[in-house]
Amino acid sequence: MVFKKMLSAFGVGGPSVDTVLTNPNTRPGLTLDGQVNLVGGDAEAAIEQVVIGLVTRVEVEGHDTEYAGTMEFHRMVVSGPLQLAPKQQVSIPFQLPVPWETPITDVYGQRLHGMTMGLRTELAIARAVDKSDLDLVAVHPLPVHERILEAFQRLGFGFKHADLERGHIRGVQQTLPFYQEIEFFSAPQYASTIREVELTFVTSPHGVEVILECDKRGGFLSAGHDAFGRYQVSHADADRLDWAQVVDGWLRETTSRYGTLRSQYGAGHGHGHGHSRGSGMGGMVAGAALGVAGGMIAGELIEDAFEGDFGDFGGDE
Repeated sequence: MVFKKMLSAFGVGGPSVDTVLTNPNTRPGLTLDGQVNLVGGDAEAAIEQVVIGLVTRVEVEGHDTEYAGTMEFHRMVVSGPLQLAPKQQVSIPFQLPVPWETPITDVYGQRLHGMTMGLRTELAIARAVDKSDLDLVAVHPLPVHERILEAFQRLGFGFKHADLERGHIRGVQQTLPFYQEIEFFSAPQYASTIREVELTFVTSPHGVEVILECDKRGGFLSAGHDAFGRYQVSHADADRLDWAQVVDGWLRETTSRYGTLRSQYGAGHGHGHGHSRGSGMGGMVAGAALGVAGGMIAGELIEDAFEGDFGDFGGDE
């Protein structure tokens, strides 16, 4: 299935670009294969370069504000300079490696509510308006991600929302300038201690670092607070473990070891999800300005394309 959106027919009579993905479905660590199809316009055009990049929507938190911006987080030049004759057709094949930390957008064929992902193609033309094209991409979980997400479901947690937060989690080896938070409503059996859980995967070729943030309920004499847990799992463990048992153990350990974890991470501020007390993930985020690859993309084109094409798939199940 090919999902295409031509953003604009800029500059009447100029060259056009259309990217076709062999398959828009992929996983972290795999590739996206396809070809960029160029068609010459009415006159010869000097193409400076053709670049493809993965773009997604990222939440950015300031001191008192939170806003979403579109960020390109991975890019590849698929062609250097070339001359495009009038009406000439050129196809440029590509294989784009998908970074291991690429966030998951789809589980069991359902779009995760709150997630967007696209492949943007840029055609830089000498002395003319650049052209671009945007194609929908679906990033599916690796087996170990899938088992952990299944375990939350089996334990009775309800999926609430997913988003990307700009910044770095302290002490975690991250290569991308953001991390994904997958939020769940508490399961009945944990409801007396936990309101919500946020799950973050930081994936590498070897395995996955799993970060849990539990929004704990206050007790008779104590205020509510956030508790953190960090766990390393190997890709090879996907089919070896009883994941419901593993996740249950993580949750119980995380909620009981709050004191040590708080001193380990340092108290911070909340992060815009209605619980500003305690040590929110915001406290673990090292300045958002650090090491940003690609930066935010200005311009409404991509925003409009996302608004129009992606919508909010996946309900609050």
